[in-house]
Amino acid sequence: MKRLDRIDRKILMALQSDGRLTNQSLADLVGLSPSPCLKRVRALETAGLIRTYFAEIDRKACGLAVTAFVRIRLKDHSPDTVATFERKIAAIDAVIECHLMSGGEDYLLEVVVSGHDGYERFMREELHPVPGIGAIETNFSISAIKHRSPCPIP
Repeated sequence: MKRLDRIDRKILMALQSDGRLTNQSLADLVGLSPSPCLKRVRALETAGLIRTYFAEIDRKACGLAVTAFVRIRLKDHSPDTVATFERKIAAIDAVIECHLMSGGEDYLLEVVVSGHDGYERFMREELHPVPGIGAIETNFSISAIKHRSPCPIP
């Protein structure tokens, strides 16, 4: 895709803040007529800059009162161990993000559960059975100070 211009950046920022904007509203926000605006949005989607649209839910209102950040160190880094770990983690619903990390730990998981009992169930029934884990360290979020803000567009 061509280099992003000022209008592309405005479109990306607006859609990150409200993915339900109508094309007309988006066009008004960025200073275009609807047809060229829709053409630009489709081009951004095709180029992979806009991957998907989704609704962000209130975790607590859905009964997911606890957010935990779980650092994982693998026993070894063989291709088999890594592939199996990543496949198994991707299949666990409570894990909403998983990042491959540099530094002392190999992975950082963001986990949402109903409470501390839910976290214990997650550990015993879902995480501990995953082969290849050498160490687990968990921190619980007290509150989110900044949450899912729009990504700055350079």
